[in-house]
Amino acid sequence: MLCKSMKKNYFYSSILVGVALFLASTLNAGTILLEGSFQGKNVYVQNPFSGTGVGFCTFEIKINGQVTTDEVNSSAFEIDLQNFNLNMGEKVIISLEHKDDCRPKVLNPEVLKPRSTFEITSIKVANNTLSWITKNESGKLPFLVEQFRWNKWIRIGEVDGKGGANGSTYQFEVTPHSGENQFRVKQMDYTQKPNISKTARFRNNSEEIAVRELKIKETLQFTGETMYEIYDSYGNIVKKGYSSSVDCQSFKKGIYYVNYDNKTEQFVKK
Repeated sequence: MLCKSMKKNYFYSSILVGVALFLASTLNAGTILLEGSFQGKNVYVQNPFSGTGVGFCTFEIKINGQVTTDEVNSSAFEIDLQNFNLNMGEKVIISLEHKDDCRPKVLNPEVLKPRSTFEITSIKVANNTLSWITKNESGKLPFLVEQFRWNKWIRIGEVDGKGGANGSTYQFEVTPHSGENQFRVKQMDYTQKPNISKTARFRNNSEEIAVRELKIKETLQFTGETMYEIYDSYGNIVKKGYSSSVDCQSFKKGIYYVNYDNKTEQFVKK
């Protein structure tokens, strides 16, 4: 009887020690937080043994505050986001609770970063307003608005993306130049590969703007308000803006180049 009693006590003692070790490991725990948006893919984690060599490093996973049922007692496991009925582009916060003497490694954190997947169903310019309609936006990424001027695409503004698979409508006020105008929008995601829309074109029949004098002392004057860029003879930009005149008193004497309206000219600061 004594022997059985000792075995029984040893058994309960072992359980108590195990519980104590587990509580100690959770009290001395770390947390890895991953934040992003659902892109339809799951997350994979490399899970080492704890520093003591007893059990694995990760002991709990939460998705948006809800504990998952994913099996974490292995050297690698998958966090199944499909089980949470998330919508494409919906915000996701993953919390990996791990023991303090080790650290799991997330193998593909990029799957939570928004991708530019938008498709344009309509893009046009009317009344100096660029408008476009999209579908299949898997992430909330800003749209960069660009205008073709002076033989290059220049950025003229930015509009926050709405995300979502359903159609979204956007608008941006533009400043056209005389003659043929071209506008487009694009997004850049973590891959750094631009997703570019088709081009919206329209013709502005307003009178062309000109430079009044190409040799100046103080002020460069245009025949109307225009967007402009001024470069020195080395190709450095020295001034840009939107106006009918530019104060050039601080410029050194020499040759300069000005982009304005839909053309480029050379002028001299005397």
